Amino acid sequence: MTLLPEARLHVVSDSGAISEPEPAQLPHDVRFTVPLYTSAEAARYLDVPSSTFAAWVKGRRGEFPHHAIADGAPVVTGLAPELSGGPSIPFGGLAEGMFLSALRSAGMLLRRIRPALDAVQHKLGIDHGLASRQLYVAGADLFWEVSNDDAVDDEARHGARELIVMRNGQYVFRQMIERYLRRIEYDDGYARRLHLPRYEVADIATDTETNFGRPYFAHTGTPLDVVKGQLTAGETIDDVAADFELPVDQVTEVALRDGALAP
Repeated sequence: MTLLPEARLHVVSDSGAISEPEPAQLPHDVRFTVPLYTSAEAARYLDVPSSTFAAWVKGRRGEFPHHAIADGAPVVTGLAPELSGGPSIPFGGLAEGMFLSALRSAGMLLRRIRPALDAVQHKLGIDHGLASRQLYVAGADLFWEVSNDDAVDDEARHGARELIVMRNGQYVFRQMIERYLRRIEYDDGYARRLHLPRYEVADIATDTETNFGRPYFAHTGTPLDVVKGQLTAGETIDDVAADFELPVDQVTEVALRDGALAP
């Protein structure tokens, strides 16, 4: 799949450097107000355990013999489902989960870097910071600031240092995190389209304007569920690829990753 090119921040400062505008704050942005996925579906698309994604949405609490302490408030946007068991995760929540799944793929536990994450979201100063383009272009610099800020606690500083590395004289996200962020396309300052990390060969995308939010093959628009349905009905990989003008290797990966071959 085609990844987004690297982007660097033009920092605002009293010295006169110019920044890009803040993301638009849209009170009824469908990316954050319309539920499209169940929690289990979102977890599958991001290739994380369902229990992990559920904890991102609901927060996690640690229970002890004499008291309970919060291990973190929710970090992914969730909505009340219209029907019991129905979709509760908006597109923006899936985008927020992309960043968290990147951290997980890089071997970083949320509870270790949560203080740094909270500090950076405060610095961003916008709603849904984890789904914003500002996180992509400015996040590494902000984590560096947190790692050197005496006003934040040691846990936040140490967590921030785990996420960034020095490359060509600049602080950038670690390679695995950057790889995930480059799967996100932006519009109006927020994620517009996601290329799902569950798939490496097949370019499977999702957005709010195509296929009612359901994932699809990025280059043809073919719904992922349609291809999987043909495979589970007994069609061969070669036939399905030919029918929908899709590369055989992409259909093969979907069949193997999603167990979509007929018994």
